[in-house]
Amino acid sequence: MNKCVIWQIFTRHFGNPGGENIPYGSIESNGCGKLNSYTDRVLKYFREQGATHLWFTGLLAHASGTDYSCYGIPTCHHSTVKGEAGSPYAIRDYYDIDPDLAVSVPRRNAEFNALVKRVHNAGMGFIMDFVPNHVAREYKSIRTPKGKRALGEDDDCSKAFSPSNNFYYLPGSILGGEHDWQDYVESPAKATGNDRFTPWPSECDWYETVKLNYGVDYGDGSHHFDTVPDTWNKMTDILLFWADRNIDGFRCDMAEMVPVEFWHYAISKVKRRYPDMLFIAEIYNPGAYRPYLEYGGFDCIYDKVGLYDTLRSVTVGYESATAITRCWQQTGELGNRMLHFMENHDEQRIASDFFAGDGFKAVPAMVVSACIDNCPVMIYAGQELGERGMDQEGFSGKDGRSTIFDYWSPDTLRRLYNCGKIDGTLLTASETKLQKQYSTLLNICRNEKSVSHGRFFDLMYVNPISDQFNPHREYAFLRHYGNELLLVVANFDGKEVLNGITIPKHAFEYLGLGEYETVKFKDLLSDYTLLAPLLPDRSVRIKVPAYGAVVLKAVLQ
Repeated sequence: MNKCVIWQIFTRHFGNPGGENIPYGSIESNGCGKLNSYTDRVLKYFREQGATHLWFTGLLAHASGTDYSCYGIPTCHHSTVKGEAGSPYAIRDYYDIDPDLAVSVPRRNAEFNALVKRVHNAGMGFIMDFVPNHVAREYKSIRTPKGKRALGEDDDCSKAFSPSNNFYYLPGSILGGEHDWQDYVESPAKATGNDRFTPWPSECDWYETVKLNYGVDYGDGSHHFDTVPDTWNKMTDILLFWADRNIDGFRCDMAEMVPVEFWHYAISKVKRRYPDMLFIAEIYNPGAYRPYLEYGGFDCIYDKVGLYDTLRSVTVGYESATAITRCWQQTGELGNRMLHFMENHDEQRIASDFFAGDGFKAVPAMVVSACIDNCPVMIYAGQELGERGMDQEGFSGKDGRSTIFDYWSPDTLRRLYNCGKIDGTLLTASETKLQKQYSTLLNICRNEKSVSHGRFFDLMYVNPISDQFNPHREYAFLRHYGNELLLVVANFDGKEVLNGITIPKHAFEYLGLGEYETVKFKDLLSDYTLLAPLLPDRSVRIKVPAYGAVVLKAVLQ
């Protein structure tokens, strides 16, 4: 398939016209984006910026401090909710859309269906979260389809483990009733979502969640898969329920905490009905990449501990740019099945004081991330504007991230949205400049065959440190498809460089390049052009801006 450009949107942030932004504020004081906020005009913006898919984060009904009991929706005890808005990964009903996101709460599912249709009409795919490992502490589905049994409904809670149970229990123990839990009581206590088999989860645990049982007995490590565990069938039914709603993909939260055997079972069932359904795995253990791709059935996996961590370290000067070569070599042939990014809701904002302090400083890293492989690339809404994430929103605190727990309106997103006009009139000149750079880059990903389908050649080994090239602060590579060649050079330094990039004979042989005394290169990121030889072991002299990059394209006759 063509290269995916995935735009992650934290649904209740974008489209929030703005409220008072009070720490720990309510939905009434701080406001909330709605499904209906994503009008045709708004969706056109994402498409023009280069997106092929939109990942709407936080769609499923999750634990919240807001009372919707008048609509028949159970309330959540305040002790089991993080923040006022609650974590979008503490699902309280897998079959329901979160009421915060609806203009008309009784019509929330109809509003969801209409959004899916608008996204498709705008020429993009629709991705939503699937949260398989854990649910809200007070999970209670009011939308489970007729004839289906809800999670935990038939559990024998006197057993710590049973293959037919959906949860893990701690018989004879009680969670709550004192300290921070106040009057909340859970008896018997359930295991917490981050594999805490104790009735006393701490503030550092995912205490608002309970872990689902996929047939693994954590007491002795045994697997009970001979008879398909009840949880497998229920979770597969949930996947099919949303797949039937005409969506295009699932981003699967903490996929490695669920047995790969389940994914093989569930994904194969979904893909028999929907062969093009995209499955993205959030996995941080490189040892799990191959089994979850090849046996589990995932299409791509987060490249967090590899490329993201490496590019972050290079950007802030903790590591040499030569580390990028080691990074892709370790991933090997799986590189084209990774998902690259420089921001998402879990990571600190590039422009925050905890990362680079300036969105422009990560432009070279973003160019490498986007262009080094054929795999999907993702950005997080606000990244293209240099959103700093330095608000102290409430539960989240000042941590360099845009909160996922609080009702909030991030400054750049509020001004970009501009009550639905999304016309750029409230953006600063600097924000507009960065936005244009992202738009240009992401449209290169979408439109250039050399980036989406081409072959890759790393030029670092033949360009050692010299007065013409600094491999510790620059990274260079080729992409090639048909008669088109891209020469990409990223400059992680704060000063402009005029370097000389040597293209070795091996690159000509590997890519099947002809030899040319003079070739015209045009930078796809700017108006920069140059005439240079394309000959084995000859140097191409290139000017690269500070904290910038060039993507030089040559059409070979």
